[in-house]
Amino acid sequence: MPQQQPADWLAPLHARQLLPAGTVAAFVVGSAARGWHNARSDYDVYVVTTEEWRTATSGSILMPLNPPRVRSEMFYEDGRRWEVTYWTESQIDQMLAKVGWEVYERGIIAGEVLTPREEVSLARLGTCLPLLGEEWVDAKNRELQKSAFRSFVVVRSLGAADDAVEDALGQMESGSLEAATLSARRALGHAVDALLEGEGEYGSHMPKWRPHRFRAAAPEALSFEEYWALETMQGYDRADPRPWIRTVLTICQDISMRVETS
Repeated sequence: MPQQQPADWLAPLHARQLLPAGTVAAFVVGSAARGWHNARSDYDVYVVTTEEWRTATSGSILMPLNPPRVRSEMFYEDGRRWEVTYWTESQIDQMLAKVGWEVYERGIIAGEVLTPREEVSLARLGTCLPLLGEEWVDAKNRELQKSAFRSFVVVRSLGAADDAVEDALGQMESGSLEAATLSARRALGHAVDALLEGEGEYGSHMPKWRPHRFRAAAPEALSFEEYWALETMQGYDRADPRPWIRTVLTICQDISMRVETS
């Protein structure tokens, strides 16, 4: 797929007057920013402004921020859906403040600090394609890297993996092998997410991109081939799933011991 230049991305926004005078930065996020998109993928663009965006055509999404929502515009260009999400500069700073080290040291877990949309939005700072305000994007990404964001999400994923491992062990002991299988799969997902988050590859709320994130992170603790064999349940025997379940749980526990939380 040919690489688009910033001017190519900005042209449809300028044509529809979707870049206000108070624009601080604009950047492509999601699969298109990373080259993972396909012919059916949407294009997602974040625009950061000094003042809240308001038009007759904008939608709004409630957020635990001030102002308590983000606005969005949607349009189609050459048959592809575009969504432009507007954040105020203050809202970005508020989210960064939520993942400060002083907050982390109080023992608050990620799910109580950030909503999934906030978590995804912060994570995208590190993988976006800047169109305007590249220095601003770089500065905010440095703030994110210095924050406790990585520790928050790693601890969350490790905790979820440990809970699922315990569920699977109990279910296997009681003979509930179907439930144990599902719990083992859940444990694997959370453990692999923790492994990737430890490498700075975020996105556990979008498991469809886990293989891409795995290849990008290339963690030493587990090869892609080993991971994919587990993800696709190779070697699973419906007549006796215990060996597969035990293998998965052992790997999950090994990952938990290898991933650093801070």
